[in-house]
Amino acid sequence: MRRGAAGANTVPRPRCAPLENIVLAPRPGPRIADVGRAHLPPLPLLHPLKILRHALAAFVTVLTLVTPLRAFSGRPNIVIIFIDDMGYADIGPFGATAYPTPNLDRMAAEGRKFTNFHVPQPVCSASRAGLLTGCYPNRIGIHGALGPAAKHGLAATELTVAELVKQKGYATGMAGKWHLGTPKQFLPTHHGFDEYLGLPYSNDMWPRHPEAKAGAYPPLPLIEGDHVIKTELGHEDQNQLTTQYTERAVKFIEQNQDRPFFFYLAHSMVHVPLHVSDKFRGKSTRGLFGDAVMELDWSVGEILAALKKHHLDDNTLVIFTSDNGPWLSYGDHAGSAGPLREGKGTCWEGGTREPTLMRWTGKIPAGTTSGDMMMTIDLLPTIAHLIDAPLPAHAIDGLNVWPLIVGEPGAKNPHDGYAFYYEQNALQAVTSPDGRWKLQLPHAYRTLNGRTGGTGGIPAKYENHTVATAELYDLVHDVGETSNVAAQHPAMVQQLEAFAEKMRAELGDVLTQRKGSGSREPGRVTKSD
Repeated sequence: MRRGAAGANTVPRPRCAPLENIVLAPRPGPRIADVGRAHLPPLPLLHPLKILRHALAAFVTVLTLVTPLRAFSGRPNIVIIFIDDMGYADIGPFGATAYPTPNLDRMAAEGRKFTNFHVPQPVCSASRAGLLTGCYPNRIGIHGALGPAAKHGLAATELTVAELVKQKGYATGMAGKWHLGTPKQFLPTHHGFDEYLGLPYSNDMWPRHPEAKAGAYPPLPLIEGDHVIKTELGHEDQNQLTTQYTERAVKFIEQNQDRPFFFYLAHSMVHVPLHVSDKFRGKSTRGLFGDAVMELDWSVGEILAALKKHHLDDNTLVIFTSDNGPWLSYGDHAGSAGPLREGKGTCWEGGTREPTLMRWTGKIPAGTTSGDMMMTIDLLPTIAHLIDAPLPAHAIDGLNVWPLIVGEPGAKNPHDGYAFYYEQNALQAVTSPDGRWKLQLPHAYRTLNGRTGGTGGIPAKYENHTVATAELYDLVHDVGETSNVAAQHPAMVQQLEAFAEKMRAELGDVLTQRKGSGSREPGRVTKSD
């Protein structure tokens, strides 16, 4: 937070004039940026005691206005940029070469690259629930991707990052894909956000979906606050989404530059159907997908430029990551997981390990890389630590990982391990807290099995494969999960199986027919609603 300089003026003492004849002319009050101007009214001929009382009143007024601003000093602004369906190798800092991403390259150079950062589930709604609440999404009853007709969503009793920071007086805003419930009671402005512009769910949930039956999806709406401002988006409307979201984010930063703020920019791209504005159409050598990534990179540049323009670089934490890995069946309209196995919709590394960058000038060491294991559920408690905000009374799953983020010497992950659920509460994998060892538990998963995906926005068909018995992978030496080393490390298998049992007792597991004791219900639409 920037502070104004303090100073004092020396005023010559008036000579000979009787005090009762002195007239105090009004002067402009000090500018308090986020509340406008405080003006002192013109004063009549006053008795000295009245002059003193007016002066004291004016001082208290100014102090009252200034004190809240000073109370926020040191608390960072927070911007989370959440991409949709971006693969691990889809940006320059993580190996992309078919198109330039100069702004993300700069963010990596000015901040830190995280090569072992995960989401709790490899799918839209569940992943977003984990990010915003610090909970495994199945703990709070959010599974898979909620459809437009779903009558449930994020419960009002859950604490979001927006509600967390509002405890400390933050302005909060969001633009982009919500996907945590379509009925009004579940929308962002009912979960701590002061303002919202975006889509209530994925941009492919519309009548033009390539695999949907006629009538399966309603028209795709655009929402402002909790009201529909356009009932049916078309292709040209989707072409403008990245630009619209970015402009809203920049405007929000400008309007709230003199108070702490949190902005959640949840882009609809690069989820299919791919769309891009004329600014970037045809600019890459990777077709429409590359064009869309280039526009997202432009968006990041606009955010960074707004922060620089308003001198907020040294007091803003910017986080860039994705909700899950690439939707590989879409082929040339999908991203790449690089060296990782599989993609979206699986608990292999390609589904949950996301390209992640964080920048906070002067706090996060610039030009560095972290291979420490972390997950989006850790962001809420970490932010709570940074702004000294209380955590909710109910159980959450994330923990403060700030020492890992900044690379404190000797810092270790505070978890016992991480769990990866998918579908309707199926525990499919667990990892050690340092992220080295991963146990793939028996489950079925989808795969292209080496085949290429579809073309032109039409997906290829997946095959179903099965992990018949638990498989152990050493991710430090085998990030592609190609060699099962369970037989060579029975003690580690036993340790991870014990952690899996702990998770089943707490959150349940349909694959072993377990019901957990710590799960909570989602919010539901009732007849009275």
